Order: sequence, then structure tokens, then C-alpha cells
Amino acid sequence: MPPPPQDSTYSAARHSADYKDTDPLFPRNSVGRKTSHSQKRIVIVGVISALLLVTMVTAAVLSQAPPALPNSPLIVAKHGAVAAEVSSCSEAGVEILKEGGNAVDAAIAGALCLGVVNMFSTGIGGFMLIRLPDGHSELIDFRETAPAASNKTMFIGRPKKAQVGGLAVGVPGEIRGFGLAHSKYGKLPWRRLFEPAINMSRNGVLVGPELARRLPLFQVFIGNHADWRALFMPNGTLLKEGELLKRENLANTLEKIANEGPDVFYEGKIAEHIVSKVQATGGILTLADMRAYRAVVREPIVGYYHGRKIITGGAPTSGHALLGALNILERYNLKAEGQTPVNIHRWAEAMKYGFAFRTEIGDPYFISNTERMNEVITKEFADIVRHNLTDDKTHPSEYYNPRFDVIETHGTTHLSSVDENDLSVSLTSTVNLPFGSKVLDPVTGVILNDEMDDFSIPGVPNAFGLYPSKFNYVAPGKRPLSSSVPTIIECDSKFEMALGAAGGSRIVTATLAVILNVLDFNMNIRDAIEASRIHHQLIPNAIYVESGWPEEILKSLRQRGHELIMYDKGIPVSEVQAVMRLPDGTLHAASDYRKFGAAAGY
Repeated sequence: MPPPPQDSTYSAARHSADYKDTDPLFPRNSVGRKTSHSQKRIVIVGVISALLLVTMVTAAVLSQAPPALPNSPLIVAKHGAVAAEVSSCSEAGVEILKEGGNAVDAAIAGALCLGVVNMFSTGIGGFMLIRLPDGHSELIDFRETAPAASNKTMFIGRPKKAQVGGLAVGVPGEIRGFGLAHSKYGKLPWRRLFEPAINMSRNGVLVGPELARRLPLFQVFIGNHADWRALFMPNGTLLKEGELLKRENLANTLEKIANEGPDVFYEGKIAEHIVSKVQATGGILTLADMRAYRAVVREPIVGYYHGRKIITGGAPTSGHALLGALNILERYNLKAEGQTPVNIHRWAEAMKYGFAFRTEIGDPYFISNTERMNEVITKEFADIVRHNLTDDKTHPSEYYNPRFDVIETHGTTHLSSVDENDLSVSLTSTVNLPFGSKVLDPVTGVILNDEMDDFSIPGVPNAFGLYPSKFNYVAPGKRPLSSSVPTIIECDSKFEMALGAAGGSRIVTATLAVILNVLDFNMNIRDAIEASRIHHQLIPNAIYVESGWPEEILKSLRQRGHELIMYDKGIPVSEVQAVMRLPDGTLHAASDYRKFGAAAGY
């Protein structure tokens, strides 16, 4: 899914007549994973690739300028902080901390809140990276799994079925994931963590600016489906910013989970209603799939960058791409030289190699490439890669040796939290495309994911001739590759920063950008998040450039052969939330203004 093109903005009017664009803010096209069977299985490079890229850009041009975005405040705190993409959810997490809860409790409460307020991007599954005060860390993987009746050829010839409708739905994992995290580390009662989300669902919340600019893009779809009309058009017209949104059936579901525990979501009436709705809309989810789902604990992967310990998720997250890029950049003197033209070029080149590594990631329970995955995050491998980089020019995509084509999620949120004992959490949650599969169960109030879209479809090459990743084919019980990179950083064995991002494939590069901005370019955490970004995902072979970069940088990138695709900072293509402990003990926290976020602390 490419981000917006040069001079692009989004237009509600442009997309209000048709919801077939899976994400109207950033529509898909031929330069990506969803290509037709009629494509010839050949490598398309050079002129043809360039023409496809131009076609992509032209087709995606949107007509209205994005709204002016307020700066997000830099939160300065002493005891604890939470950074979520909605201020009320950051505050809900901080209230948990004030009552004696820890960062895990706060993260769960904040994430449940986000599932109510920004339901288009969260509420189903993801990853929670936890670092304990003693330095031990672990990754709780509550990524969705493919139902037992799934198979790797199920979407051949019908890729839209992986995006819209019941067949797109993977077994939801968030409640089991939160239950596992709470049973291991939670302090406050399980029910207390649900209270903010229950109250917001039952009493209503005011539609915020981000939901308000998303809803018109799906207006026709909402209007044509009674389940969605009842929620978002209760009086016959689409809800607008500042109007009250109530989700009483969801409140009932959350209250039952709060009172009876996580298992009640996976067995009994709630599960029955969800399965019934999914099957009625063409899905294969069963009660046995729901009962069998388990969140799993994984060992994080660890790297070092200028002496700092970088802890992030291994497969099926994209942490290998992040650590690989950091290893490549470490030998350059970015801190002393700053954001010079050649260093921005090196940054882009490191991203390209990182995304080449990413094409080999998959669910480790289903593939056997541990040796290769361990190799790509070593300093020795980075030395070999760096030898192939050239400061005077960039190269075609195949130069970086990608092996396969992979895809990315889009409807995502990230939350970071830390408490007074420096227990810290980096949590990324997603429903994949905005509003997931577009399946809403009216009885439980649950919006179902379309995570099956994150698997690869065999035999369908992209426009550059790369075949889909064999490591990421559908299999019963398998978890699809994720762009998530929940990350925690230590300095001298002490907690320093927890961060992560939303935004599909831009999650990796946005997280990388903030790390570089803080550690190399001496920015505080808010300025590091608000700074203009670049993004390169190797395929298509172009840099997506957020407005605000000096012309000198842009000119130098073009001179080195980079194709630049400009987009406005008002378009929320990626958003970062972070918390940071300074050497004097002060906490800083910031949420991304691109999605109207605001952190909180005390």
C-alpha cells in the first residue's frame, strides 16, 4: 500500500461513492502485492517500473488539503507516563498508574480505550513488548491466527476476499493477549482495567478529529449496511466531529469480559455470536478456532546501537528489518555530521536493505530459517552490506537482493507506557485495513479484523517480478507477518525509551527515524516524532518524502538517482508514540500530532 503521492491530500468526496479502495486515504494499485493473475511472471524493471510508478502516483492524487494539525505537547512527568494516539486514552492509562497499577495495567486500559474511540485502527490483535525493572524482557504475541479450515490457495483469483467479508477474518487474539499479560504482571484487578472503555462505550464519547475525517470515506458503505448505520448514522446522517458516539452492545461485551475473565470471549455466547456473523458473511471461523486460540510468549531479539541496547520483536514482527538498518548505519558518523545530504542518502539505502531482509520473515512455528534470521542482525553481516553501499548513487531494487514480495498492515495503533519503577511497555495493535474486514457483529459490538490479508498469495508476482513470500503463505493456525516493531531501548542497563509506530510498512521506518532523531540528531522526543520523515520500502524503488525537508536535501537525493514522491505532513501515513526517561530521572512522553495524539503523565 503506497502512501500518498506528490502534492497529495485526501478527499472525502473523491471516495464517498465507492468503498472498494481498501484504504481510501492510501489506495492500492498495481505496484504492490495485489496484482492480477494476468500478470506475466517476469521481472519488470527500468522503464516499465517507472511507468507503473507514475501511474500509481497519478491515480492516487487527491484534491483537498489536509486540516491544519496542532502540535502535540511534550509531556514532562516524574512517576509515570502513557503515550497513546488519543489523549483520553493516554489519560485513562495514567489514572491506572496513579491508583497503583503498573505499565502493563496502564497499557491494557489505554488499548481497550483506543478500541472504543479509534475502532477503525485497533481492537483485535497485536504485540506487547514488556521490559521488567530488572531488565528482563519478553514479547507477548497476540497476533491473529488463520482458522483451521484455511489453506494457502484460498485467495488465489479472489484477493478481495482477503480484505472484505468473513473470509478475511483471522482468529482474534487481543483479549487472550491482555489476559496473559495481566496474569503474569498486572497489579490492579482485571475489571478495573476495563472500566474506562466500558464507560466510554455505554455513555458515549465525542467523535474525535481522526475518526471524523475517516468516516466520510466510508459513507456509502456505512449507509448501505444496517449494522454500520446503527452505529455511525443513528439519526440518519453520518456522525460528525464533536457528536456523541455510543456503543452499548460493545459495553455489554466488555463488561462480561471484565467480570468473567478472558475465556468468556472465546467460549459461550460472545464467541457464538461472532462466529455466526463471520460465517454469515462468508467466513470459515469456527467455535473450535476460538477456543483453541492462545497468546504466546516469545523471546525478543536484541541488538546494540552505539552502546545502547535495542530490544524489539522477532518474527513474525519486522524487528529484524529495524535492527539490520541500525547496524548498517552505526558505522557512519551521523551524530557528528548531522542530517547532511549524504547521510540522508545512507539512511534511505539502509532502509532498502532492511526491507530486503524483511522479505524472509514469517511465523517461526511454521518455517525453519532461524540461522538466516540470526545472521541478518549481526554486525558482521552489516559490514558486508555496507561495503555494497555507494555514497554517490542508489541502485535498482534487485541490487539489494530481495527474495520475495511481502505486504503490510494499515489500520494500526501504538501505545507506549512506563511506570515509576521503569517497568515499560511497547504495544502495537491492529485490525489491518481501516475498519478491518468491514464485518461488524451487531450483537457483541465487535468489529472483526481482516488479518488474512497479511498473508501472501501463491503465484501472484508483483509489478517488479518478485514472487510472494513462501514464508508467509496461509496455513491453519499460522500468524501472518506483521510490520510491527514494538521497541524498548536501554542505556547503561537502565530503561531509556519505549516506542513504536502505526502505519503499515512505514512502522519500521518511522520507528527508525525517531530513534535516529533522538540518539544521533539530539532531538527531544516530541521534536523527534514531529520531524519530517522519509520512507523507503525497496519496492517500489522510490523515497516517500514528507513535506518539510530542505530543498538541498531533496536536490541531492535526486542527483543520486532517487525517485521522490512528496506528500503532506497532514496525511497520517505513520504515527509514533513514545515515552523516555532522561538521565536526571525526568520522564518525557509524546504522541504523534499527525493523528491528533497527546500523551499524559504524572
